[in-house]
Amino acid sequence: MSDNQNLLAEQRRALILDEVRRRGGVRVNELTRKLNVSDMTVRRDLDALARRGMVEKVHGGAVPVSEPSAHEPGFEVKSALELSAKEDIARAAAEMAAPGSAIALAGGTTAFALAQQLLEVPDLTVVTNSVRVADVFYTAQRAAATGGSGPRAGAATVVLTGGVRTPSDTLVGPVADAAIRSLHFDVLFLGVHGISVEAGLSTPNLAEAETNRHFVRSARRVVVVADHTKWGTVGLSSFASLEEVDVLVTDAGLSAEARAQFAELPPELLVAGEQPDDTDI
Repeated sequence: MSDNQNLLAEQRRALILDEVRRRGGVRVNELTRKLNVSDMTVRRDLDALARRGMVEKVHGGAVPVSEPSAHEPGFEVKSALELSAKEDIARAAAEMAAPGSAIALAGGTTAFALAQQLLEVPDLTVVTNSVRVADVFYTAQRAAATGGSGPRAGAATVVLTGGVRTPSDTLVGPVADAAIRSLHFDVLFLGVHGISVEAGLSTPNLAEAETNRHFVRSARRVVVVADHTKWGTVGLSSFASLEEVDVLVTDAGLSAEARAQFAELPPELLVAGEQPDDTDI
Protein backbone atom coordinates (compact mmCIF):
# COMPACT_ATOMS: atom_id res chain seq x y z
CA MET A 1 0.00 0.00 0.00
CA SER A 2 1.44 3.38 -0.96
CA ASP A 3 1.43 6.29 1.46
CA ASN A 4 -1.22 8.99 1.09
CA GLN A 5 0.77 12.01 -0.06
CA ASN A 6 -2.15 14.40 0.48
CA LEU A 7 -1.54 14.49 4.22
CA LEU A 8 1.56 16.03 5.75
CA ALA A 9 3.10 14.07 8.60
CA GLU A 10 1.97 16.51 11.32
CA GLN A 11 -1.56 16.65 9.92
CA ARG A 12 -1.72 12.86 9.88
CA ARG A 13 -0.42 12.63 13.44
CA ALA A 14 -2.97 15.20 14.60
CA LEU A 15 -5.72 13.04 13.10
CA ILE A 16 -4.31 9.95 14.81
CA LEU A 17 -4.12 11.74 18.16
CA ASP A 18 -7.69 12.97 17.83
CA GLU A 19 -8.84 9.41 17.03
CA VAL A 20 -6.98 8.02 20.06
CA ARG A 21 -8.49 10.59 22.40
CA ARG A 22 -12.00 10.33 20.97
CA ARG A 23 -12.19 6.53 21.00
CA GLY A 24 -9.92 5.80 23.94
CA GLY A 25 -7.52 3.80 21.78
CA VAL A 26 -6.92 2.65 18.19
CA ARG A 27 -5.34 -0.28 16.40
CA VAL A 28 -2.69 0.05 13.71
CA ASN A 29 -4.75 -1.80 11.09
CA GLU A 30 -7.71 0.55 11.69
CA LEU A 31 -5.51 3.58 11.09
CA THR A 32 -3.98 2.17 7.91
CA ARG A 33 -7.48 1.79 6.44
CA LYS A 34 -8.75 5.16 7.68
CA LEU A 35 -5.72 7.15 6.49
CA ASN A 36 -4.87 5.02 3.44
CA VAL A 37 -1.23 4.72 4.44
CA SER A 38 1.12 1.85 5.06
CA ASP A 39 1.46 -0.08 8.30
CA MET A 40 5.03 1.22 8.61
CA THR A 41 3.90 4.84 8.27
CA VAL A 42 1.34 4.45 11.05
CA ARG A 43 3.91 2.84 13.33
CA ARG A 44 6.35 5.70 12.67
CA ASP A 45 3.61 8.19 13.49
CA LEU A 46 2.78 6.38 16.73
CA ASP A 47 6.47 6.31 17.63
CA ALA A 48 6.69 10.08 17.07
CA LEU A 49 3.59 10.75 19.17
CA ALA A 50 4.83 8.44 21.93
CA ARG A 51 8.21 10.24 22.05
CA ARG A 52 6.35 13.50 22.63
CA GLY A 53 4.35 11.91 25.44
CA MET A 54 1.04 12.30 23.58
CA VAL A 55 0.06 8.61 23.34
CA GLU A 56 1.09 5.35 24.95
CA LYS A 57 1.94 2.54 22.57
CA VAL A 58 0.41 -0.85 23.30
CA HIS A 59 0.52 -4.13 21.41
CA GLY A 60 -1.13 -3.51 18.03
CA GLY A 61 -1.97 0.15 18.57
CA ALA A 62 -2.04 3.07 21.02
CA VAL A 63 -4.07 4.46 23.92
CA PRO A 64 -4.27 7.96 25.44
CA VAL A 65 -1.74 9.11 27.99
CA SER A 66 -3.41 9.78 31.31
CA GLU A 67 -2.13 13.24 32.23
CA PRO A 68 -2.21 14.55 35.79
CA SER A 69 -4.21 17.73 36.27
CA ALA A 70 -1.04 19.73 37.00
CA HIS A 71 0.76 18.65 33.79
CA GLU A 72 1.37 21.53 31.38
CA PRO A 73 2.70 20.67 27.89
CA GLY A 74 5.16 23.08 26.28
CA PHE A 75 4.33 25.42 23.41
CA GLU A 76 6.08 23.30 20.77
CA VAL A 77 4.13 20.18 21.76
CA LYS A 78 0.77 21.97 21.68
CA SER A 79 1.52 23.84 18.46
CA ALA A 80 1.58 20.54 16.52
CA LEU A 81 -1.99 19.65 17.55
CA GLU A 82 -5.23 20.46 15.71
CA LEU A 83 -3.52 22.80 13.23
CA SER A 84 -6.40 23.21 10.79
CA ALA A 85 -8.91 23.62 13.61
CA LYS A 86 -6.86 26.42 15.16
CA GLU A 87 -6.60 28.22 11.82
CA ASP A 88 -10.38 28.00 11.33
CA ILE A 89 -10.99 29.28 14.85
CA ALA A 90 -8.50 32.13 14.39
CA ARG A 91 -10.16 33.32 11.19
CA ALA A 92 -13.61 33.31 12.81
CA ALA A 93 -12.44 35.05 15.99
CA ALA A 94 -10.55 37.75 14.09
CA GLU A 95 -13.90 39.04 12.79
CA MET A 96 -14.68 40.15 16.36
CA ALA A 97 -11.73 42.56 16.57
CA ALA A 98 -12.93 45.99 15.45
CA PRO A 99 -10.43 48.48 14.00
CA GLY A 100 -9.23 50.90 16.65
CA SER A 101 -10.24 48.72 19.60
CA ALA A 102 -8.21 47.68 22.62
CA ILE A 103 -7.94 43.91 22.87
CA ALA A 104 -6.20 41.44 25.13
CA LEU A 105 -4.66 38.22 23.85
CA ALA A 106 -3.77 35.66 26.50
CA GLY A 107 -1.26 32.90 25.84
CA GLY A 108 -1.55 29.63 23.95
CA THR A 109 -1.17 28.24 20.47
CA THR A 110 -4.69 29.20 19.34
CA ALA A 111 -4.07 32.80 20.43
CA PHE A 112 -0.80 32.60 18.46
CA ALA A 113 -2.77 31.59 15.36
CA LEU A 114 -5.25 34.41 16.01
CA ALA A 115 -2.45 36.99 16.28
CA GLN A 116 -1.43 36.20 12.71
CA GLN A 117 -5.00 36.84 11.53
CA LEU A 118 -5.08 40.21 13.33
CA LEU A 119 -2.10 41.73 11.56
CA GLU A 120 -4.29 43.46 8.99
CA VAL A 121 -6.81 44.90 11.46
CA PRO A 122 -5.86 48.59 11.64
CA ASP A 123 -5.10 50.62 14.75
CA LEU A 124 -5.42 47.88 17.34
CA THR A 125 -3.99 48.19 20.81
CA VAL A 126 -2.97 44.67 21.79
CA VAL A 127 -2.11 43.74 25.37
CA THR A 128 -0.67 40.26 25.77
CA ASN A 129 1.22 38.14 28.25
CA SER A 130 2.39 35.80 25.49
CA VAL A 131 5.94 36.15 24.24
CA ARG A 132 4.96 34.25 21.09
CA VAL A 133 1.99 36.50 20.35
CA ALA A 134 4.07 39.64 20.84
CA ASP A 135 6.70 38.26 18.47
CA VAL A 136 4.08 37.89 15.71
CA PHE A 137 3.39 41.63 15.78
CA TYR A 138 7.02 42.67 16.31
CA THR A 139 8.20 40.51 13.40
CA ALA A 140 5.54 41.99 11.11
CA GLN A 141 6.56 45.50 12.07
CA ARG A 142 10.26 44.77 11.43
CA ALA A 143 9.41 43.28 8.04
CA ALA A 144 7.40 46.39 7.12
CA ALA A 145 10.34 48.57 8.17
CA THR A 146 12.75 46.96 5.68
CA GLY A 147 14.22 49.69 3.53
CA GLY A 148 13.61 52.39 6.09
CA SER A 149 9.93 52.91 5.31
CA GLY A 150 8.89 52.25 8.91
CA PRO A 151 5.92 50.22 10.17
CA ARG A 152 2.85 50.47 7.98
CA ALA A 153 0.19 53.00 8.93
CA GLY A 154 -2.32 51.55 11.36
CA ALA A 155 -0.06 48.78 12.61
CA ALA A 156 -1.00 47.42 16.03
CA THR A 157 0.44 48.92 19.19
CA VAL A 158 1.58 45.98 21.33
CA VAL A 159 2.01 45.97 25.12
CA LEU A 160 3.77 42.90 26.54
CA THR A 161 3.28 42.38 30.26
CA GLY A 162 6.10 41.32 32.53
CA GLY A 163 6.15 38.27 34.75
CA VAL A 164 7.51 34.74 35.13
CA ARG A 165 7.63 32.64 31.97
CA THR A 166 5.59 29.41 31.88
CA PRO A 167 6.22 26.27 29.75
CA SER A 168 3.73 27.67 27.21
CA ASP A 169 5.72 30.94 26.94
CA THR A 170 3.25 33.15 28.79
CA LEU A 171 4.24 35.69 31.44
CA VAL A 172 2.36 35.28 34.72
CA GLY A 173 2.56 36.28 38.37
CA PRO A 174 2.23 39.50 40.40
CA VAL A 175 3.95 41.74 37.84
CA ALA A 176 1.62 40.63 35.04
CA ASP A 177 -1.39 40.80 37.36
CA ALA A 178 -0.63 44.39 38.40
CA ALA A 179 -0.27 45.49 34.76
CA ILE A 180 -3.54 43.87 33.70
CA ARG A 181 -5.53 45.19 36.69
CA SER A 182 -4.89 48.79 35.61
CA LEU A 183 -6.24 48.27 32.06
CA HIS A 184 -9.62 47.91 30.39
CA PHE A 185 -10.18 45.90 27.21
CA ASP A 186 -12.97 45.91 24.66
CA VAL A 187 -12.43 42.20 24.00
CA LEU A 188 -10.36 39.46 25.63
CA PHE A 189 -9.39 36.53 23.41
CA LEU A 190 -8.54 33.67 25.70
CA GLY A 191 -7.12 30.25 24.93
CA VAL A 192 -7.62 27.59 27.59
CA HIS A 193 -6.24 24.24 28.70
CA GLY A 194 -9.67 22.84 29.51
CA ILE A 195 -13.42 23.58 29.52
CA SER A 196 -16.17 21.76 31.37
CA VAL A 197 -19.62 22.48 32.78
CA GLU A 198 -18.49 21.78 36.34
CA ALA A 199 -15.00 23.34 36.35
CA GLY A 200 -15.53 26.12 33.82
CA LEU A 201 -12.22 27.30 32.36
CA SER A 202 -9.11 25.74 33.87
CA THR A 203 -5.34 25.51 33.59
CA PRO A 204 -2.62 23.34 35.15
CA ASN A 205 -0.64 26.43 36.24
CA LEU A 206 -1.74 28.17 39.45
CA ALA A 207 -0.05 31.47 38.63
CA GLU A 208 -1.49 31.47 35.11
CA ALA A 209 -4.95 30.89 36.58
CA GLU A 210 -4.62 34.04 38.69
CA THR A 211 -3.36 36.11 35.74
CA ASN A 212 -6.25 34.87 33.61
CA ARG A 213 -8.71 35.89 36.35
CA HIS A 214 -7.44 39.45 36.05
CA PHE A 215 -7.75 39.31 32.26
CA VAL A 216 -11.39 38.21 32.55
CA ARG A 217 -12.24 40.91 35.11
CA SER A 218 -10.67 43.64 32.95
CA ALA A 219 -12.57 42.82 29.74
CA ARG A 220 -15.97 44.05 28.59
CA ARG A 221 -16.33 40.95 26.42
CA VAL A 222 -14.70 37.53 26.87
CA VAL A 223 -14.16 35.35 23.79
CA VAL A 224 -12.72 31.87 24.41
CA VAL A 225 -10.87 30.34 21.45
CA ALA A 226 -10.51 26.59 21.93
CA ASP A 227 -10.61 23.53 19.69
CA HIS A 228 -12.95 20.63 20.43
CA THR A 229 -10.33 18.57 22.28
CA LYS A 230 -10.43 21.05 25.19
CA TRP A 231 -14.04 20.15 26.02
CA GLY A 232 -14.22 17.92 29.08
CA THR A 233 -10.59 18.55 30.07
CA VAL A 234 -10.02 19.84 33.62
CA GLY A 235 -6.77 21.40 34.82
CA LEU A 236 -5.60 21.91 38.38
CA SER A 237 -7.06 25.40 38.84
CA SER A 238 -10.33 26.91 37.61
CA PHE A 239 -10.22 30.64 36.89
CA ALA A 240 -13.61 31.48 35.35
CA SER A 241 -17.08 30.01 35.13
CA LEU A 242 -18.86 29.58 31.82
CA GLU A 243 -21.25 32.34 32.93
CA GLU A 244 -18.34 34.77 32.59
CA VAL A 245 -17.77 33.84 28.94
CA ASP A 246 -19.61 35.70 26.16
CA VAL A 247 -18.57 33.60 23.15
CA LEU A 248 -16.86 30.25 22.65
CA VAL A 249 -15.25 29.90 19.22
CA THR A 250 -14.49 26.27 18.45
CA ASP A 251 -14.27 23.92 15.46
CA ALA A 252 -16.55 21.45 13.73
CA GLY A 253 -15.06 18.54 15.67
CA LEU A 254 -17.12 19.47 18.76
CA SER A 255 -19.34 16.48 19.57
CA ALA A 256 -23.13 16.51 19.39
CA GLU A 257 -23.20 15.85 23.14
CA ALA A 258 -21.09 18.92 23.89
CA ARG A 259 -23.21 21.06 21.56
CA ALA A 260 -26.34 19.92 23.36
CA GLN A 261 -24.79 20.88 26.70
CA PHE A 262 -23.82 24.29 25.36
CA ALA A 263 -27.38 24.95 24.23
CA GLU A 264 -28.25 25.17 27.95
CA LEU A 265 -25.32 27.44 28.85
CA PRO A 266 -24.95 31.24 28.69
CA PRO A 267 -22.07 31.61 26.19
CA GLU A 268 -22.81 31.98 22.51
CA LEU A 269 -21.37 29.00 20.62
CA LEU A 270 -19.67 29.84 17.32
CA VAL A 271 -18.46 26.82 15.34
CA ALA A 272 -15.85 27.98 12.83
CA GLY A 273 -16.70 27.04 9.26
CA GLU A 274 -20.37 26.35 9.99
CA GLN A 275 -23.26 28.66 9.24
CA PRO A 276 -25.12 29.86 12.34
CA ASP A 277 -28.52 28.29 12.91
CA ASP A 278 -30.71 31.31 12.20
CA THR A 279 -34.30 30.72 11.17
CA ASP A 280 -35.36 34.37 11.36
CA ILE A 281 -36.71 35.85 8.14
